[in-house]
Amino acid sequence: MKERRVGWLLFAVLGGLLVLLAFQAPSRGPGDTYLETIVLRVVAPITHSVAAVASSARGVGESVSTREDLVKENRALRRRLERTELELMRLALVEIELDRLGSALEYSRASEGRLRVADVVYADYSSWLRTLILYTGDDDAEPDQPVVSDRGLVGRVIAAVPGYAKVQLITDRAAAIGAMVRRTRRQGVVHSVGERLVLDYVPQQADVKVGDEVVTSGIDGIYPRGLPVGRVVSVDEGQELFLDVVVDPAVDFGMLDQVYLLDRRTLPELPAGVEE
Repeated sequence: MKERRVGWLLFAVLGGLLVLLAFQAPSRGPGDTYLETIVLRVVAPITHSVAAVASSARGVGESVSTREDLVKENRALRRRLERTELELMRLALVEIELDRLGSALEYSRASEGRLRVADVVYADYSSWLRTLILYTGDDDAEPDQPVVSDRGLVGRVIAAVPGYAKVQLITDRAAAIGAMVRRTRRQGVVHSVGERLVLDYVPQQADVKVGDEVVTSGIDGIYPRGLPVGRVVSVDEGQELFLDVVVDPAVDFGMLDQVYLLDRRTLPELPAGVEE
């Protein structure tokens, strides 16, 4: 038994030596041994798999981080866009107000008067009397004071109390405005007939064309010269010796929220010896 055990032990030792010698023998690759080759073939795929898993984990982490950054950036850009749109809206409103004030200031230069803003608090467009109620603030209005918008003539003050004024529109049936055709200076009287404005007392031989601008003439003692009234939309032969001239108002009365009171200059007294 002992001899058999010793034989197996010698056989195991010799086998181990042969394996070591085989591992120490060079492989086909230069400078490599069979042991290194076996280790490379077994360990390298495992290492690659582990590296791939780690890289994938890093990629997922980076992707999640990048997505969160994009979401935050998108929210910030959206808030900035909203602020920009609000600012553009505010600037558009400011531009409208500046255009309206700029247009109104032209009336002030033409009439050498001062303009005061008044808010429209009530409008009556349905009854026979077409009127507005204005809030004038601390600076009260005066009877017969002209009222304009950025587009043209609105009417005149017919009643005033502290802080408020009642305005007769030019479309009121009882209103009458001294007017003229700007192009030819031909004068007449504008008044309302139904839903229309007409320019009366214009002779049939007068030069009046569709599209002509009609402005105040200043001869009625209420409205200064040059305020836009409207444009001629039709010219026909009327009864007797006058043309039937229909005028489209320059002002859209249904859109009025603010108007301007025009302070008039006091006319100088007539020189001595001149009869009125």
